[in-house]
Amino acid sequence: MESMKMLVAFDGSENSFKAVEYVGNIARNCSGGEIVLLYVERLPDKDIFPDDAAWEKQCGENEQAMMVKLAEAEKTLVSMGVNPEEVKTEYFASCKSPFHETDICSTGRSIGMDILRIREEGEYGTIVIGRRGVSKAEEFLFGSVSTKVVQSAVGCTVWVVN
Repeated sequence: MESMKMLVAFDGSENSFKAVEYVGNIARNCSGGEIVLLYVERLPDKDIFPDDAAWEKQCGENEQAMMVKLAEAEKTLVSMGVNPEEVKTEYFASCKSPFHETDICSTGRSIGMDILRIREEGEYGTIVIGRRGVSKAEEFLFGSVSTKVVQSAVGCTVWVVN
């Protein structure tokens, strides 16, 4: 059997921490796998800030806060018995980020499609995602990342943790 490769979509919400704990309960009994905690950057809307400096400051604060949450999620997995060498975090930056210049970045059009693209490129067999808990009306109007992933995933397993 090939090694287990899991991509855990993480946004710092309570439900994404539930997904991390779910993975920890399963992965602590396995070895030889890889678990990547993935955050796809969502930049704040530039229009609500008085100038670029204020927007960049908020972008930096958001990134620092998310890095803390990613580290906390990684620590949770390790404390549950997952081998620390098998856990990684990935901060997938926006193409419009004022801090990251990279060829591979999130366009911001669809977080779900970014997750699926990374899953395919990294050849992950499983995607784990928390359900944010939006109402049916909100999901209809604005969409849902977990719904997009479930509907569009091909060739992999998707676990939606509620």
